[in-house]
Amino acid sequence: MSDPVLSFILVLAFLIVLAAAAWFKTLEGTLWREARVPLIAGAIAGGIIHFAGNAVAIGVILTVAALYVRLTGRESEPTDGMILGAMTGCAAAIPLVILDGDAALLRFSSCVLAGAVAGYGITFGLTHVRDRSRQLAIDAVTAALAVGVAALPPFLVRNGASLRTVALGSAALVPLLVVAAVFKQWPSIRAELVHEAALGVLDDEEVHATAHPIRRLGRAGWYDAGAHREFVRIANKIALRKRQQRGRSEELARLYQLEMIKLRMDLQQMVSVDRAMRVHDEQQEAAR
Repeated sequence: MSDPVLSFILVLAFLIVLAAAAWFKTLEGTLWREARVPLIAGAIAGGIIHFAGNAVAIGVILTVAALYVRLTGRESEPTDGMILGAMTGCAAAIPLVILDGDAALLRFSSCVLAGAVAGYGITFGLTHVRDRSRQLAIDAVTAALAVGVAALPPFLVRNGASLRTVALGSAALVPLLVVAAVFKQWPSIRAELVHEAALGVLDDEEVHATAHPIRRLGRAGWYDAGAHREFVRIANKIALRKRQQRGRSEELARLYQLEMIKLRMDLQQMVSVDRAMRVHDEQQEAAR
């Protein structure tokens, strides 16, 4: 199999696996609804990179593209930014695969890694830093890191690593990092939900099943598995908003509080409906 053909297969496989990792993180199939901007921005970036295809150009251009994607999209966590950044990098690799032929695998590896780093760094700066000058400093550091990881695949190949191994490793790394981030966030999400349980929003026994990365995928005692996953999405959104409101302006914090009140009401209503359905089934069983 030639390198350009393998590159096209990797591009397609990477987007599919990335979407699966994104679903595992959020339990929502919203990635493709948000994909238009990063795919278009990435394709344009790839066309520009073709004319100056070194690591510096890849890192800087994909950082600018990640900033555009983040500013035109919804507010998100750094891991979500990494997903969209990796998608932008993958889209940038498509014209390079077509135009650069034998260097296709190398371009794919550099773009995916640089895009992921750029997306994470840009989103981190906009999410956690309020001062504009500090945001610019983080953006500059992000661009430098993106340049560094873009230079990594050529460096590995020059030092004896297989080009195909480097490309496959680059394609696998980002989805694995997304899955790892879900497990890393588990304790903090559980802590936020323990506080929600203390407020009476959900029961203590529901905290573990809602926060656990694996248990949240199933029914967890609910009447309907789909309803439970929606419950998990809402509960995790509350945990996210609680983390995001810290350090924000008083006005923005109040908006988050209003949203959380509505989400808590949604959770309580869902619990009531689920319990009513289970009681109804138990009564039906007893009547037989």
